[in-house]
Amino acid sequence: MKLREYATHDATGLAQLVSRREITAIELVRLAREAHDGINPTINAVVEFYDDAESVPGSDSGTFSGVPFLRKDTGATEAGRLQEFGSRLFVGNRPTVDGYFIQRARAAGLRVLGRTTTPELGIGSSESALCGVTRNPWNLGRTTGGSTAGSAAAVAAGIVPIASGGDGGGSIRVPASFCGLLGLNPSRGRISGGPEQQDPWFGLARNFVMCRTVRDMAAALDVFSGSHPGDPFIIVQPDRTYVSELSQPTGTLRIGVARTRWGAVDIEPDVMHAVDSTVRLLEEMGHTLIDIDAPYKVEDVYRIFVGLTSLSSGSLETSAQAMGRSLNAETLEPVTLKLAEYGKNLPLSHAREFHEDLRIMRLQVGEALHSFDVVVTPTMPTVALPLDGVHRTTDPTISAEDFMKADAALYSQLGIFNITGQPSVSLPLAQSADGLPIGIQIVSRFGDEATLVRVARDLEEATPWAARRPRVFAGDPE
Repeated sequence: MKLREYATHDATGLAQLVSRREITAIELVRLAREAHDGINPTINAVVEFYDDAESVPGSDSGTFSGVPFLRKDTGATEAGRLQEFGSRLFVGNRPTVDGYFIQRARAAGLRVLGRTTTPELGIGSSESALCGVTRNPWNLGRTTGGSTAGSAAAVAAGIVPIASGGDGGGSIRVPASFCGLLGLNPSRGRISGGPEQQDPWFGLARNFVMCRTVRDMAAALDVFSGSHPGDPFIIVQPDRTYVSELSQPTGTLRIGVARTRWGAVDIEPDVMHAVDSTVRLLEEMGHTLIDIDAPYKVEDVYRIFVGLTSLSSGSLETSAQAMGRSLNAETLEPVTLKLAEYGKNLPLSHAREFHEDLRIMRLQVGEALHSFDVVVTPTMPTVALPLDGVHRTTDPTISAEDFMKADAALYSQLGIFNITGQPSVSLPLAQSADGLPIGIQIVSRFGDEATLVRVARDLEEATPWAARRPRVFAGDPE
């Protein structure tokens, strides 16, 4: 198989070739390595491609048997492998257990070949002091978005067809929108974070994957869904597989549409045009669409995420002690250090207020949206931002407060569904006038990924995106 042919297959397609013995898992690993070696120096998506990649474990009979896979350098752990969180504080950190997510990946036949870049501790966009800048394959002067920066760039550029991500406030959906991919953030409790990260970010963060097709998303839901002993959130599993939902009728849905901004940044004209086009498609499919305003105030979302980030950062002192290090400018980036200093001085009452804010927001948004089967919003109000136009944790001139306000201004329409726990997916339904991807976010009721799969299938059939390719893509001439 030529490299270009490898890169254009999705994960399901590669697994089918392996099952028919038209190619072997080892051959696919070697193609992934070839793609990495040719492209990664340009986009800086992969921190480490394992030297022993050809011998990593993986089932020979699973859903994704033999398919190359990369792991985001936060979230799910691999025993004995480095996990450094994009931070100098954690250089050399090697977890001692495999996360359930990795166990399920291997049982499905995925070959975990390395780890991908992330901003420090998953805070920020697409750069870190430890790993440098990750560049968008569609335009090297643009950000991939974060924090699943490297996984998004690697999948978009064809290094692998599928890679892990994590989303605590948009970190799967933002890079999916900016890099022309599918990015699903599942319902709270759908994917176990155990055994060591069962309640990440106070229940707001979930692990899943970046991929390019709806059938890969559905198959990945079947692979990774399920609870484990000790999980704090247990969700009922569906009667049917998600792959079987691909052949089920969608029915007629009541859909809420965000045509006004749900954050503090105006929606760009190209993005608004993409929303309008999606609405027309859904109307032609027979659904009922109703315009709705944001069911929250941006400042309330900002307050919750400041509380969340501050409380999480405040625990870094314990992590530093475990690593035999201290929190200072040599181990943390400027904004992260400011957040850590702020967080460790918070009174106990701050945690109580934070949880009360969460409770009120869930109730408020739940009551406002309960009559809708699905909600449609722009994933982001803009296309991928210029690298010099994003707020960075490496910037010593920005305060922690201003950094978090900038986050809330752009990401409120994403983070709100981490708060409510609802599943939401960014679909690559459009492109801007200059060819940059535009994602549309589809949100369903809590626990109803099945409806998302069916709606995503319908939109993929109406607006095929699989043939779109970024400027930097495996197998293309330089």
